[in-house]
Amino acid sequence: MKHYRTVQGDTWDLIAYKHYPRKGRELITSILIQANTEFINTVIFPAGCIINLPDIPAKTSKSLPPWIN
Repeated sequence: MKHYRTVQGDTWDLIAYKHYPRKGRELITSILIQANTEFINTVIFPAGCIINLPDIPAKTSKSLPPWIN
């Protein structure tokens, strides 16, 4: 698991955008919050908070052939 030190003004969705640019950020935000419950009530971060960045598995589709996933 990686970590990120916030800068003043970071929000959950901005952190997701910075660190998971190709994933569905609306889903990543809830995963980030679950991995950082000590900040669950934080909307706008101050500088210096250490945020856990969990590994997000790649999506696989059951309808596509295995060589495409």
